[in-house]
Amino acid sequence: MAKVGRMKLGSQGLEVSQQGLGCMGMSAFYGPPKPEPDMVALIHHAVQSGVTFLDTSDVYGPHTNEILLGKALKGGVRDKVELATKFGASLISEGKFENRGDPAYVRAACEGSLKRLDIDCIDLYYQHRIDTRLPVEVTIGELKKLVEEGKIKYIGLSEASASTIRRAHAVHPITAVQLEWSLWSRDVEEHIIPSCRELGIGIVAYSPLGRGFLSSGAKLIENLPEGDYRKHMPRFQPENLETNKTIFERVNEMAAKKGCTPSQLALAWVHHQGNDVCPIPGTTKVENFNQNIGALSVKLTPQEMAELESFAAADAVKGDRYRKDARTWKNSDTPPLSSWKAV
Repeated sequence: MAKVGRMKLGSQGLEVSQQGLGCMGMSAFYGPPKPEPDMVALIHHAVQSGVTFLDTSDVYGPHTNEILLGKALKGGVRDKVELATKFGASLISEGKFENRGDPAYVRAACEGSLKRLDIDCIDLYYQHRIDTRLPVEVTIGELKKLVEEGKIKYIGLSEASASTIRRAHAVHPITAVQLEWSLWSRDVEEHIIPSCRELGIGIVAYSPLGRGFLSSGAKLIENLPEGDYRKHMPRFQPENLETNKTIFERVNEMAAKKGCTPSQLALAWVHHQGNDVCPIPGTTKVENFNQNIGALSVKLTPQEMAELESFAAADAVKGDRYRKDARTWKNSDTPPLSSWKAV
């Protein structure tokens, strides 16, 4: 099995495994929740394999994924992991979310996560989605207080614009930005990645396997269970899938030549983006987890990187990565601080 090394994430001292484990699919959004004993065993296997950077959120379930992680961390496991959770996507009704970053909500969300995870301090606490009604400085100001109180160690953002990241970082250093980055989701490369690098902020790539598409292609869609929200994502709709499946076929051909799986090849591409990038592929199966860490052994030349990128050029990928009604979830800006009056 490939050796999982360590890496520095950001400039504030956080060190994590070179690859993390996204835990969302164990409890939410990708079909029914998976059996708890199996998921606890998978988390323990990950930690024993050297993958110690675990990613969850209060909205996964909601709440049930954090409870699962809390159980998995018992018996001395907590001290071996770097635990990231998130707040900000508040479920207001079935499938409807409201993004919140007001100080009272931030504090209540943090207290709730600490309780469900049954821990004293969160290693990395992300604003999961940006509240576009509120200056980001207000949210970060409350997170800064939580750092000072010892409830969280490091602050992160997810799906924030470059200007929002800069403004947040001016209030308190941002350790990591989590964003969707894969062979077929590369919109972050123009402004957000360069801004993170300029500020010394670590990059955490979620959905590095294109939500599973870069692992198994169009047959992924055929096998999705009821309730899996990927069924509604634009790239997986029939009118786009016909074109997009060509991308997988090309990745698959190149993987066969290199003697690895398509998912290992796609994941290796993310790893080759730099030593400040940590992908967090999610899985619910031990064999897929083992395959994912095998990507660390796949070496790519600059020519192979360019060839891979040519398969999934921006004009080759059909469909947005989120539905139109989720636009506020992407690369979000917030109003200026001068516009805000504390209530």
